[in-house]
Amino acid sequence: MTIKDCTIALLTGALAPLGDKKIPSGIAKKPVNGRLWLGETGFEGDAQGDPVRHGGIEKAVHHYPYDHYDKWVADIGAIPLLEQAGAFGENISTTGLDETTVALGDVFQLGGARVEVSQGRQPCWKLTARFGVADMSMRVQKTGRTGWYYRVLQSGYVAPGDTLALIDRTSPEWTIHRLWRTLYVDTMNLDELAQMAALERLPDGWRRYAERRLATGKVEDWSSRLKGEQAG
Repeated sequence: MTIKDCTIALLTGALAPLGDKKIPSGIAKKPVNGRLWLGETGFEGDAQGDPVRHGGIEKAVHHYPYDHYDKWVADIGAIPLLEQAGAFGENISTTGLDETTVALGDVFQLGGARVEVSQGRQPCWKLTARFGVADMSMRVQKTGRTGWYYRVLQSGYVAPGDTLALIDRTSPEWTIHRLWRTLYVDTMNLDELAQMAALERLPDGWRRYAERRLATGKVEDWSSRLKGEQAG
């Protein structure tokens, strides 16, 4: 499958209180106008309220397709959050790429930096709090409109309007959509789980999901991530 180069919008967010308990979060991202340094744990000036579960080397940059916004408007209505990119806490917004085309291990040149697709997003309760829609995190999980994360292979400056250009693919058959389907739809497909566990570029946390299911024959409980004050 061919992936075309695309231009990016670049977004960051400061810590701000979220939800009824005013939990500090950096989910509210806003577009930036100038170039930013992208290091191994993310963009300069981009905050994470829960660095244990958000950010870090394997989730340094979050990419969410702007193509999904019209679908969300059709699903939940034309709320103000959906009037511009940043509603889902994304750092990178594009059109023309989605979970069915982007795969684990895809390497992109992003401005002066080089990034690699590391995993899909696991939606948590913070999306529900941000949107004010009671089951928003579950909706994101069920639709597969999750977006994905990058790890940073080479640091550098990135600016709005820079090109995201594919330069290498290691496992193009393992799209983000296929990983999502294995985790959340066809949850006990033993062949798919075994193949997933063997993926070289899969983060250890995701590999353990597959290994535990193969060992126990059970699917993990998602309720605390989706409904409680824990992040996925």
